[in-house]
Amino acid sequence: MSSNKAERTLGIYIRLSKGQSVRKLELANQFGVSEKTIQRDIEGIRNSIYNDLEGNRSEIVYDYTSKSYRLEERYNGLSKEGVLAITKILLESRAFCLSELKHLTDGILMQIEREKQSHVRNIIGNELLNYVELKHGKPLLDTIWDISNCIRNREMIKIDYRRMDGEVVAREVRPVAIIFSEYYFYLIAYFYDYESPGVFRVDRIDGYEKTGDRYTIPESSRFEDGEFRKRIQFMYPGKLMRIKFEFSGPSLEAVLDRLPTAKVTESRDRGHAVEAEVYGKGIKMWLLSQGANIRVLEPESLVEEMKMEAEALRRMYGGE
Repeated sequence: MSSNKAERTLGIYIRLSKGQSVRKLELANQFGVSEKTIQRDIEGIRNSIYNDLEGNRSEIVYDYTSKSYRLEERYNGLSKEGVLAITKILLESRAFCLSELKHLTDGILMQIEREKQSHVRNIIGNELLNYVELKHGKPLLDTIWDISNCIRNREMIKIDYRRMDGEVVAREVRPVAIIFSEYYFYLIAYFYDYESPGVFRVDRIDGYEKTGDRYTIPESSRFEDGEFRKRIQFMYPGKLMRIKFEFSGPSLEAVLDRLPTAKVTESRDRGHAVEAEVYGKGIKMWLLSQGANIRVLEPESLVEEMKMEAEALRRMYGGE
């Protein structure tokens, strides 16, 4: 049976796309043409796939053992190791509700071959089965995307924000960053009459809308979310301060990892003197979590606050 080029090419491609292997001799006999003609057809399909502007992720390969051609997916993106690491981080972060987590992990797994997808699914299967959502249980992806676009376009937004006491307040803000920390996404935004940014948990934003106004930020005043992240603990901004403390615990490395601005200024027999630039409220929470492993040295105001907290704890546990 003789056939035209379009019919042959379509027939060959359909077989390949179904996962079938094809041989030149069999195709030549079927279509009533020479093997050289079939070779040109296959090369045409291969070139079309390679030049596909939509980013087709497949290629035609020749199997010398079976002397046949087949269509294989090619993966130039994430490795199987990278996919496993990212899915592990997603699961551990507990940042998303279960439906969004599954959507994200499925999308990430699509970056690797099917066989490797199954391997990764087997590794993370138990963690996914026992995944515990955060109490708010809200989808966040659309909100994060929408507000991120407002940040990029420097658009003012009005948010309905639910405070910790349950009261909902309306605020008009200049959004400058979205940051993830300790289970939650946070919107960093400025009020008109405040010099320091406010911090809002994204899951507590019950509603938001553009005001229609845009804002400008001088280059010298541009918000640096990376620098902000280095200095903040538990997303409690407080007042920016420089602190000095003595650390006598077992892992200095953990302290330096926790406080990216920290520098060891002196090492002694009883411990290490460390200085860091941080925001006040959050750092006090972290310092208290270290117990007797840390002694605050400066500033004096923070030393006094730590003394008061220590005294309150002593009384709480029955001290006189």
